[in-house]
Amino acid sequence: MRVGVIGGGAWGTALAIHMARMGNATTLWVREPEVVAAINEQRENPAFLPGQELPPGIEATGDIVAAIGSAELLLTSVPAPYLEASLQPASGAFRDDQIVVSCTKGIDTESLDLPVSVIERLAPSLSGHVVALSGPSFAAEVARGEPTAVTVASQDPGRAGAAQSAISSDRLRCYTSDDPAGVQLGGALKNVYAIASGIALGLGYGANARAALIARGLSELAEIGVRLGARRETFMGLSGLGDLVLTCTSEQSRNFKLGTRLGRGDELSTVLGEARSHAEGVPTCRAARKLSQRLEIDAPIVATLHDVLFDAGDARAAGDALMQRPARPELS
Repeated sequence: MRVGVIGGGAWGTALAIHMARMGNATTLWVREPEVVAAINEQRENPAFLPGQELPPGIEATGDIVAAIGSAELLLTSVPAPYLEASLQPASGAFRDDQIVVSCTKGIDTESLDLPVSVIERLAPSLSGHVVALSGPSFAAEVARGEPTAVTVASQDPGRAGAAQSAISSDRLRCYTSDDPAGVQLGGALKNVYAIASGIALGLGYGANARAALIARGLSELAEIGVRLGARRETFMGLSGLGDLVLTCTSEQSRNFKLGTRLGRGDELSTVLGEARSHAEGVPTCRAARKLSQRLEIDAPIVATLHDVLFDAGDARAAGDALMQRPARPELS
């Protein structure tokens, strides 16, 4: 197939590597001209995935219209806050016969739309047909060809099945779902809880605290998801429980590492200023706070983390406050 990947960060580059290894002619759209040149001339993305050789079949470009228009299978991996602005100039290049898969994990901070809705707003003829991909999938491991499983979800079972067939290999296994809202929310909110889990580690809390954060985070995101029309059981799968376990426990997670540094006393602006890669959990926390308020949902971990990130809240005091909330049943 002719494959287009929109977004040349670590995740987009890993997806391009995977698709090229399967024998597909793969065009990778990258914003930065110097990264385009490095990929085409050095066969490496030194800015976002250093040390990983790119296989034949990948060509980088700065022409997003060409990258979208030539693709039979299109994968988008631009961070959620920049997705609409990136795709808007090329919205006319989408075609009805394309398999379009959103691999972006986040929530638009202005509209509070999930990535599939952003794409379908820009390409109305694809409404109901865009596929969401999410699951526990560190970019570096996908790029190295280590075994990974994800979920592809769409309201259109035919497009979900087509995406599954096109992307699946003996290294990357795809399951299908008809719950794109749930799959996207699991992939977005896990980054929020990963920051909270990292803060717990940075504060010196033990494994008990992090396990509690994962379990209560799962309950919290499921509550938000159900109110948005997702199915609760979706969050027991790869995009939900799987994503939470991965990002809340591993130093490979940018969001977990960011949280660890915050727990140890570093300023958010300092940590963000030192990072080239995007920590999706920071803007997603802002969006999740707005979303939970709009839905009138009690989301204490989201609210507490929002206070720490954006309102100069003290991390240790925030952890204490969560432990001292009024007693309640676990399930309600």
